[in-house]
Amino acid sequence: MRHTASTPVLVIGGADVRRLLPMEDCIPIVESAMREVSRGGAQLPLRIGCAPPGTPNILAVMPGYLDEPPTIGAKVIAVYPASAQRGLSSHMGVVVLFDSREGLPLAIIDAASITSLRTAAATAVATKALASEAAADLTIIGTGEQAAAHLDAISLVRKLRSVRVWGRCKEKAYAFADREARPGQPNIEVYGAVRDALLGADLVCTTTGSSEPIVEGAWIAQGTHVNLIGASSAGAREVDDALVLRSSFFVDFRGSALAQAGELLSAMGSNAAKHIRGEIGEVLNGSVPGRTDEFEVTVYKSLGIAAQDLAAAHAIYQRAQQRGLGVRAEL
Repeated sequence: MRHTASTPVLVIGGADVRRLLPMEDCIPIVESAMREVSRGGAQLPLRIGCAPPGTPNILAVMPGYLDEPPTIGAKVIAVYPASAQRGLSSHMGVVVLFDSREGLPLAIIDAASITSLRTAAATAVATKALASEAAADLTIIGTGEQAAAHLDAISLVRKLRSVRVWGRCKEKAYAFADREARPGQPNIEVYGAVRDALLGADLVCTTTGSSEPIVEGAWIAQGTHVNLIGASSAGAREVDDALVLRSSFFVDFRGSALAQAGELLSAMGSNAAKHIRGEIGEVLNGSVPGRTDEFEVTVYKSLGIAAQDLAAAHAIYQRAQQRGLGVRAEL
């Protein structure tokens, strides 16, 4: 179908995003996108941003292109950490989707819901690819939106035996445990110390906004798979150098990891590229080995890439058209 200059843009809010793309559907979509990235079927310029002086806030732009599905667009997102204290997402913005042949804008979609979904879905893809098949004891560091999304996602790729959580605020940790309790899932245990929460864990997700390490490599047991989610700049890191040095280190995209993966850059410096075993897409495509034995500590560093946003946005847009959801607006 050819689009005309008067083709309206479809505006899709967060509630419709969650209705149109449940986590169990998002995981295979993100997996396909990560495979495509590692086959060279994407263009992913580094994220750029600007920050109001004297604040931790940033406005970031993530443009990208995917060969399959043919998709071009950008995520524009305001990262305001303090927003979470007011009951808002700390990542607010829009994903703008364009027709890849004609360049016409197709959709403007809530970015907070897409970011939450695709980040956790990518972690689930990495966990499925790297964690031991028997891994069943999950520790989540952090109690925010991403912690909840990751609990949902990980439970879809591993049968969990136990779930532990640590947060800086114990009251929020208990509230998280109550809010995220699900029938048929293990009870969520709250711990007052990070080290205690990690004892016995073979799956770990760090989802904090910490700029300094809160997890030490010595606390991670042999055979554990660790997902590093929260830190997204070269100057921030959730775990210490020791964990990076002892691990087999995997990333979502080399280009962004070598520029922005704080844990990797701190531990390895100029040798960072050599320490990356591969992208998750390379593991999935069979060009790089994943876990090699039951004692290996594997780490997946998530920075989030536009390919994941665009693949999710493409699916959301297609489904919204089919179901008559969203609001049409003339530009």
